[in-house]
Amino acid sequence: MNLNELSIISLYSAMAIYAVAFIAFAIDLAKRSASVDAHTSSLAAGASGGSSSATVGGGTTTLTRLSARMDNDATSPYGRSASLRIGVSLTVLAWALHLAATIMRGIAADRVPWANMYEFAMTGTVLIVTVFLIVLTRIDLRFLGTFVTGLVLVLLGVAVLRFYVEVAPLPPALQSAWLVIHVFVASLATGFFAIGFALSIVQLFQFQRESLVADAKSVRLRFLATLPSSFTLENLAYRVSIIGFILWSFTLMAGSIWAEKAWGRYWGWDTKEVWTFIIWVIYAGYIHARATRGWRGSRSAWLSIIGFSAVMFNFGIVNVFFKGLHSYSGL
Repeated sequence: MNLNELSIISLYSAMAIYAVAFIAFAIDLAKRSASVDAHTSSLAAGASGGSSSATVGGGTTTLTRLSARMDNDATSPYGRSASLRIGVSLTVLAWALHLAATIMRGIAADRVPWANMYEFAMTGTVLIVTVFLIVLTRIDLRFLGTFVTGLVLVLLGVAVLRFYVEVAPLPPALQSAWLVIHVFVASLATGFFAIGFALSIVQLFQFQRESLVADAKSVRLRFLATLPSSFTLENLAYRVSIIGFILWSFTLMAGSIWAEKAWGRYWGWDTKEVWTFIIWVIYAGYIHARATRGWRGSRSAWLSIIGFSAVMFNFGIVNVFFKGLHSYSGL
């Protein structure tokens, strides 16, 4: 059994463990919803104990009190959740196997493991999980576990089923040190954009929940009451996306330098180059809009979501269906 075969086995093992981690994170969200329901019932019972008549306004006050309490201490009641701890532990184990699979693929190919779509997907997803785990050491974002593990599973599944190729030597255009720099930084930027995307989605749901609570309407996604406020989520998404934007800016510059070395020009309006620039413009607009008070809230969140959608379009559509000088990336 050669290293490439071991890499495939390690990758499949990582995918299986990611799937179990996804289930564990989903169970944690379900428990959060159940806990919120129980807590709401307890507070409502206490509020109605001193009065024989319960009004809608009283129920709204109870739910508002619960929401405020959860927002002020968003994760502490759930930090001891067994399913949450299991989800994180399994994610770390899957990440280790995922990283081993990526390294073994590189050793088998005797080069960096991101010269084609399969390898780029493998490296990009391991960096998404790496960013997630690093951020966890500073900020408790374990509630994003279902999104991160789910996204990684989908991308790896597509890569294995659609883009897998045997180990092959590099095309002449890729035989450059810029391959190491340009693609690695782009993959790392994608990891930060993915976390910002997830935070923006949760922000939109949280903003809707806060609006419903303020209007005395029922809330379906009860677990949102255990997560940070939409304001906090927006700030986190903004900070993470700024790091991704800086890395993407370097990606754009490094790509131009590499293009001059390989093809004798810095810019040629190739489809891949154009979409890389479009992504940069979207995130530049997001950061600028976020700095303007009128574009905070849901509108800035949508810009973040559009930006990451453009990143995925660049990876999954442009690389496959558009011909150009970057067509080797679909090998």
